[in-house]
Amino acid sequence: MTTPLALDRGVIDAARASQAWPFEEARKLIARLERSGKKEILFETGYGPSGLPHIGTFGEVARTSMVRHAFRVLTEDEVPTRLVAFSDDMDGLRKVPDNIPNKELVAAYLGKPLTQVPDPFGTHPSFGAHNNARLRAFLDAFGFDYSFQSATESYKAGIFDATLRLVLERYDAVMAIMLPSLRAERAQSYSPFLPVHPKTGIVMQVSIDEVKPEAGTIVWRDPDTGERFETPVTGGHAKLQWKPDWAMRWVALGVDYEMAGKDLIDSVKLSGQIARALGATPPDGFNYELFLDEKGQKISKSKGNGLTIEDWLAYGMPESLALFMYSKPREAKRLYFDVIPRQVDEYAAHLAAYPRQTEPQRLSNPVWHIHGGNPPAPETIAEAGDNGGRSQLSFALLLNIVAVANAESKDMLWGYIRRYAPGVGPETHPRLDALVGYAIRYFQDFVKPAKTYRMPDDEERAALETLSAALAGLPADATAEKIQEVLYDVARPIPRYQDFKAKNATPERPGVSNAWFNTIYQILLGEERGPRFGSFVAVYGIPETRALIAKALGGELIAEHQAFLAARGTA
Repeated sequence: MTTPLALDRGVIDAARASQAWPFEEARKLIARLERSGKKEILFETGYGPSGLPHIGTFGEVARTSMVRHAFRVLTEDEVPTRLVAFSDDMDGLRKVPDNIPNKELVAAYLGKPLTQVPDPFGTHPSFGAHNNARLRAFLDAFGFDYSFQSATESYKAGIFDATLRLVLERYDAVMAIMLPSLRAERAQSYSPFLPVHPKTGIVMQVSIDEVKPEAGTIVWRDPDTGERFETPVTGGHAKLQWKPDWAMRWVALGVDYEMAGKDLIDSVKLSGQIARALGATPPDGFNYELFLDEKGQKISKSKGNGLTIEDWLAYGMPESLALFMYSKPREAKRLYFDVIPRQVDEYAAHLAAYPRQTEPQRLSNPVWHIHGGNPPAPETIAEAGDNGGRSQLSFALLLNIVAVANAESKDMLWGYIRRYAPGVGPETHPRLDALVGYAIRYFQDFVKPAKTYRMPDDEERAALETLSAALAGLPADATAEKIQEVLYDVARPIPRYQDFKAKNATPERPGVSNAWFNTIYQILLGEERGPRFGSFVAVYGIPETRALIAKALGGELIAEHQAFLAARGTA
């Protein structure tokens, strides 16, 4: 049972005008409902349990859930909806996965349905059952509202029997759709039905000698022995090839919405044609773009050139991954470790903006869709000595505090944060505490090895010495804004850092170019870009920042980093 939505008229009116993509998809479903006269909308996502759930599984369920919630809002929660996570666990095992134990045990069951293959992990009745359990645990961990459905159980329980007999009756029509899409050699032996061998239990890829719609059976021969069999297409004695199977499932279950990757566009079209040949309307949905690796190549499970869900969650919260899935689903995006910090900070920025937004703006804010219309309050902190202003600590800033403080534990990093914002801690700011842990892990694994420090030239050295002296004149509890003003004041008189085209710049008071901050980042932090430096100093501390400047000017930062690289064998 889904939890009833608490909706007010302002949300409903804003939703009807919103151009956010989940609402656009939901409007298609409303039009479908009006045409069909159905009383319920069924959403579906598919899962192939020959492998463990992966980041694409998360993306498909998350995006579908966003459309479902948008539909519920637009229909004022008066139309029942369900989301089925369907497992194709009756598929025959084609090859032994590389990432499992007891490969020899599994190899003896090649060709058999995944629910007939022993569990190599020894925890479930079958390999299919093991991966299905992992899927359910995976979806439950993210709080998705869904019902699970097994292909094996559905076939054997007769849920598909009527539609399977219909496919048999319209066998020629289905073949006419499928054969043009196949290579000539494949077309010669193709059949939409795959009988389960009554003696070996293998899902057979064989041509069909005879179709008997009245009896509900197919006749075929064992290619090795020549033995002839007549097999019912019902009751789990046979299954369909995956494209006809997809169409059959849409028809049998009454699926109204299912999205798929761009690589399945042709498959969606073929399955849609088969569904129409069976007298039904295929579901609505859209084809989302595929993910790319750090080199811009398509991510492939067999290549292992992308991120796993575990990879992402080691360095960023689930909401940041949901944001990645929400944003521009029809555009190809790089899915690699370096996208995580940006998604973490963008999620925090969207969450911080939400309380200040109007209702229409909120419904275009990703956090509204990520959290089902009820995002949590942002965690803000008050700086020591400020005038009541509140802010958030970014992932980028924490990464740099970790870097210069050599923080290897949460307690060490929290020491800096508490000095900046007294009274703040893991118990008051649990999301910030999680972010602290992510920052430490991400820095150690990715940022520290890639740092490149440099020595300053004479003019840069003089500017940094002036900066250190100016910081010495500030009180210990100076705000980030006051520190930022000092940074500008130091740079303004220096010609190489002046920007007369900056907003509000005058000949007497020029703006400050990015070259000044690039100098700071490269020399003090070993990076090309960095956080707002006033905020960095406020958290790290003025005396500590002055000591950092002295180390940089003395060449100690370069020496320390070279020693680190040498110890790793990457110098």
